[in-house]
Amino acid sequence: MAREHSTVSYQVMWNRMISVVEEQAQALVRTAFSTSVREAGDLSAGVYDVKGQMLAQAVTGTPGHVNAMADAVGHFIRRIGYDNMFEGDIYITNDPWEGTGHLHDITIVTPSFYKGNHVGFFACTAHIVDIGGRGFGADAASVYEEGLYIPIMKFAERGEVDKTLVAIVRGNVREPDQLIGDMYALATCNEIGHRRLIDMMQEFELDTLEGIAGFILENSRRATLERIAALPRKSATGEMTVDGFSHPITLKVKLTLEKDRILSDFEGTSGLDKKGINCPLVYTKAYACYALKCAIAPEIPNNAASLAPFEIAAPENSIVNAIHPAPVALRHIVGHFVPDTVYNALDKILPNLVPAEGAGCLCNFQVSLRPRTDEKAPEDAVRSEVLTFNSGGSGARPEHDGLNATAFPSGVMTMPVEATEHAGPVIIWRKELRPDSGGAGKQRGGLGQYMEVGAREGHEFDFQAMFDRVKHPARGRQGGLDGAPTTIAQDDGSRMNGKGKQFVPYGRKVMLAFPGGAGYGEPSQRDMERVKQDLARGYISAETAQRDYGMSAKEVREIEEAIKLGEVM
Repeated sequence: MAREHSTVSYQVMWNRMISVVEEQAQALVRTAFSTSVREAGDLSAGVYDVKGQMLAQAVTGTPGHVNAMADAVGHFIRRIGYDNMFEGDIYITNDPWEGTGHLHDITIVTPSFYKGNHVGFFACTAHIVDIGGRGFGADAASVYEEGLYIPIMKFAERGEVDKTLVAIVRGNVREPDQLIGDMYALATCNEIGHRRLIDMMQEFELDTLEGIAGFILENSRRATLERIAALPRKSATGEMTVDGFSHPITLKVKLTLEKDRILSDFEGTSGLDKKGINCPLVYTKAYACYALKCAIAPEIPNNAASLAPFEIAAPENSIVNAIHPAPVALRHIVGHFVPDTVYNALDKILPNLVPAEGAGCLCNFQVSLRPRTDEKAPEDAVRSEVLTFNSGGSGARPEHDGLNATAFPSGVMTMPVEATEHAGPVIIWRKELRPDSGGAGKQRGGLGQYMEVGAREGHEFDFQAMFDRVKHPARGRQGGLDGAPTTIAQDDGSRMNGKGKQFVPYGRKVMLAFPGGAGYGEPSQRDMERVKQDLARGYISAETAQRDYGMSAKEVREIEEAIKLGEVM
């Protein structure tokens, strides 16, 4: 019989569960085939009670996956049914509306049994490089073109993998070994989480998770509501415009702070786009909740109860509530701008709390390489799909500069050049910080990056661009200046679009400059010693130091001379 537990022992168990799901996530990082998981950490992992309520999430992962996946297990329960769940089962889907927003995310859910009884679930999600169809990009006109759809179903029943499903997947994707490997990696990481959970249950003499689940959810709910209750009862609106695909789109939100909830209503936001940048509501919800939680209750762990008071509403068939069969492959582009839109409103209620706008969406691109077609290709030329994750600068904060080349809000890591080049016959000729890209301010915006991308001898490629902020750079806050915009062109000067698949002939390179974060506060208020430090480090040019910060020509010359003499670090 299970014994009674004290508050202290429940707190120990709560911390243990967070450690369990972190080990679950790290197992996925170590075993995944896709570089997007191994190198960028584009994944999530979590543990749920038997009702499908998320109890803990891994620290490693992205808000778009974890917060969206918080709702996913409920869909699995509804589709599979408790009566059809057995020990040894593994469930799978990439449904954008019942998973995490697009077909390129595989979600695996595993029921956890102890002493023959069903006690909970483990779930994990990972972005995979290829799912067939048009490939990862915005070019499709409906979700049917974007790749293979896997409804919620059993990947394995009682330990027996569905070989028919595996054969169908293999026959519909460009990188079958990589994708099947990722599916097994996802299933394995859930199994590791399950083993560690059972170890904990045995150690603390638990027969079910009911007691610890109640403790986690009740304390999280109470702590979150206390934070919300301490805020002013006010409403404010926020708005921002971004590039979109062929025309600009506008995101609008009305933020209402009540005593027991915060409502984010996206009425007035642009409607669906014809191309694949539309965002299902589950993904919009994930990033709106994340933004508010970062600002209001950052230290309260993420779970079903701590997320529940953040309510999201949006009109159906708006770009932030895309309904099937809208194309949604690049839903992250719109979704990653949701936090800055929410912060535009929150800043009017709680000034000096939230950062200036940053690069927002990730600066990702995918390269589809193949043997050159203008002349005979060498025998060792190959076909390959290479996806790389990169970041612009984050926005300056009220008390700190923005972070250089750091992804906010997604939190994924920039992939190393070595890992990218190992994945296929691609060459990264240049990858370095972009001076003067961070907006000037009392706190300076984070810098973007320069990249130059080409192919190895004998290859041409299609370049799938997934960028924004070409025409709408990050806006400064409280007098801070805007960040630099995105630029993209071939090395012969040929203009390229910020989104869409574009052919790059043999011998050509793609020249990229990723956007910088915006500044916070008036540049004239920045401490001159910090300006000198930025100049010495190469973060800003002499022209910027003089024009935006008022540094004298004499001071500039002194710093330049000190750099030559090696006197400045």
